Amino acid sequence: MIRIEFEEPRLSRCNCCGQEVVGLTRFVFQNENAFAVYWINFTRGHSPKIAHGMVAIGEWGQDIVKNRFAFPFQIRTSENSYQVRMVDAEESPWHNGDIFGKILNRDESLKHDWIKDVFHITDHIVAEDKMVINFFTEADR
Repeated sequence: MIRIEFEEPRLSRCNCCGQEVVGLTRFVFQNENAFAVYWINFTRGHSPKIAHGMVAIGEWGQDIVKNRFAFPFQIRTSENSYQVRMVDAEESPWHNGDIFGKILNRDESLKHDWIKDVFHITDHIVAEDKMVINFFTEADR
């Protein structure tokens, strides 16, 4: 059983069009123990609608980055369903970050032992994260 702790969004403006960019940080607990963190960014008014995300799983604390892995992904919609696609590290807005652990490329992500956990978390994202759900269901501003 996982539970997501929702932080307040960070809002900024897109450099190319001036539209609102929403940045989300979410903490994931499994059986009430810290389990993962995920980040989501999306820009209102961009077409097609894509949310860029990354899930980091592993040990948390000072200098434990070697035991943490980050899985970059994108979320889109098609008809009546969400589509989650793992992407390469360079496609992630966070590809230069060092707190995330080793940021995996798509092929590494899909072969990793924790990929099922990542997809379990993304299933919860599209079912419970109202900011993400609203981005995909609301009309563009």
